[in-house]
Amino acid sequence: MSEHRNSEHIVLVGYGPVGARFVDELLPLVRQGAAILTVVGAESADAYNRVLIAEYAVGNADRESLDITDTLAAREAGVHLRLGLSVTAILRSRRAVSLSDDTLLRYDRLVLATGARANVPTLDGVTRVHRDRQAPPADAATLDTSGAPLPRGVTVLRDLDDAQRVLAAVTAGARIVVLGAGVLGVEIALAAATAGAQACVVYHGEIPMARNLDRGGGSVLAQSARRAGVTMVNHSRAESLLFHEDDDGVDRFDALICADGKQIHGDLLLLSCGVGARIELAQLAALPVSTGILVDENLQSWGDPRIYAIGDCAHVAPAPRAGASTALPSGGPSGLIGPGWRQADWLAARFTVEMVGRGAALPLAASVSAVVMLKSEGIDVVSVGNTGADPWDRAADNASIDAHAAGCSGAPLSVSQWADPEHGRYVKMVTRDGILEGFVCVGMPRTAAELTLLFERGSELPADRSVLLRYDGPDYEPSAGSAFDPGATVCWCNGVTVGAIADSAAAGNTSVACISSATRAGTGCGGCKMRIIDVLERFATSEPAAGTAG
Repeated sequence: MSEHRNSEHIVLVGYGPVGARFVDELLPLVRQGAAILTVVGAESADAYNRVLIAEYAVGNADRESLDITDTLAAREAGVHLRLGLSVTAILRSRRAVSLSDDTLLRYDRLVLATGARANVPTLDGVTRVHRDRQAPPADAATLDTSGAPLPRGVTVLRDLDDAQRVLAAVTAGARIVVLGAGVLGVEIALAAATAGAQACVVYHGEIPMARNLDRGGGSVLAQSARRAGVTMVNHSRAESLLFHEDDDGVDRFDALICADGKQIHGDLLLLSCGVGARIELAQLAALPVSTGILVDENLQSWGDPRIYAIGDCAHVAPAPRAGASTALPSGGPSGLIGPGWRQADWLAARFTVEMVGRGAALPLAASVSAVVMLKSEGIDVVSVGNTGADPWDRAADNASIDAHAAGCSGAPLSVSQWADPEHGRYVKMVTRDGILEGFVCVGMPRTAAELTLLFERGSELPADRSVLLRYDGPDYEPSAGSAFDPGATVCWCNGVTVGAIADSAAAGNTSVACISSATRAGTGCGGCKMRIIDVLERFATSEPAAGTAG
């Protein structure tokens, strides 16, 4: 690598999946010497796919399958990797960061990809860490515990060490109590039960995945989970922990105690109560923060144009104009790997334009409604967009009046709903003027694929909504739907289409592993792997039409 006379020093804080993607995309600049890139990562391990950590925790994936980047190639290109260290302070006046080994790194541009940590709920028996204005610890290994580790037998699931604790319990066929019924909590419970452990999910509300599903979809999911061997305990507010003493005299988790007096015993308590952005480093540097580090549409900090944020720590919102309201913006980080990767790609492309004048400075794509998928063998769940409307809820009409007052279409919302709880199937479609605004689909994977495409394209649904249910019927014909159209998105994390997969298969990539290597499809959340198989089977005996690459 030869350095340009005016090489810019870029420091990246965080070497998770989003940080690693940024490194990959910036390698051409590093190789030609236009940028000097230093990466600081708290974990000693190479970057891995944190989204698939649950697969590793139940023995469904080995460590190598989590790898998402070529660290050796990055080092050979000239990237300076400082792993096992944390940044303890951002010294903005000196344009430098201090590290936990007492060294300083100068920067021209600082990119924060600090990610998020698991939330620890308020429970008697668990010490909560209040991080407001708390400096990051000097020991990078305690970045999240901050001197207050969880009790023995209690864990979260965010890194490899957490996964090892869960894997030990699964391998032993232990009883695992999962507190929280979000996507990760339900996924890990189902996977643990399939692997031979006893799994129980405890949650405060009426249904699991309440942020993503309506009552009907959540009820069908809960029933399907029970049939899969998972105990589902709803309407249960956890208050405290009960311990017993191990042989070495240390307390170990014994039971979760709920507000109504229930005692739910287990060998391991897995806290799955959402995540919170790691913002304390930015906060200590007096950068604007809310639920994340506040950055504008160029991913630049509201408070310092030399500092950027991407991924789970970044809250993208327009910076306020002088004299505007000082109220913090609504929303927050997306919490999904796909948007984080798109931010990493875009920021690397922008740096390339600014440093060497190559490419075009396109605007960052506007955020789109996230497609939420539950990954579980035999239980398919997909949710996207507005799913709260009810067929007999007149609030939908009131919402239409509000929309009309705001200058939007005043057409009322329409809701079509179909349920077959006995067989674990449920569909709800929310439309306005025949166009999907959201849907919930449980146990109907082909219908979900068709609805996802219709939602993505803003296409009008058939007047008779029931025809969409036939995609999961015994007389299903692949040619009848549009889920195999070349432009249909298969992998939402990486934006890979049917056409791109078909073209890759025609070039000789005929397995999921080869497709993933060639296109990155399936390397994010992993929820599209069955769709990749469907596409490969569909095009196994046919040549893709010219120009179908996405």
